[in-house]
Amino acid sequence: SGFPPETYRVKWPAPGAPELAGEVAELLEHAGFSTARDNQRGFDHGVFIPLKLVRPEADIPVLQLSLRADMDSQAHLELGRALAPLREQGVLIIGSGMSYHNMRAFRTPMATAPSAEFDAWLTDVLETGDLEERWVKLSRWLDAPQGRNSHPREEHLLPLMVAAGAGHDETGRKVFSDNVMNSTVSAFQFG
Repeated sequence: SGFPPETYRVKWPAPGAPELAGEVAELLEHAGFSTARDNQRGFDHGVFIPLKLVRPEADIPVLQLSLRADMDSQAHLELGRALAPLREQGVLIIGSGMSYHNMRAFRTPMATAPSAEFDAWLTDVLETGDLEERWVKLSRWLDAPQGRNSHPREEHLLPLMVAAGAGHDETGRKVFSDNVMNSTVSAFQFG
């Protein structure tokens, strides 16, 4: 909520992926997660905005997963690990969020140093070759320098946990970094 009125008229009518939804539910339930489906809800802006830029034709099947209500980072890592077999089938798992998301600090000097410090920590953790250490540090991201300052609410960081969990056996690499609204934001890839 809170976006300009015209943003609620943006359309990106990509087809859903009902077969994949069944497979995802099976993988998650096998890993001990309870699942539910909502076939009526449209795509969240974290899905349709980046994908509209990449595929304006909206011709690729898309399945959106919601975050867990408990916002537990360890659980989101495990959720990603449960989905890892989908990658072998050519399913692209995208964790759309932001590496820095402090709405009160955006566009102010208060974002610059903290976002850079958190980004350096996040890059070091994701690019480490010690994958067990990466898992532990990501699950304890609140202990990171500027962790809570960078994410007063974790919903923009947890999608990265899912992607990192799905890429649990691969070192991550930074594929994008820029200064956005006085803050450092980066994107990472596994595989």
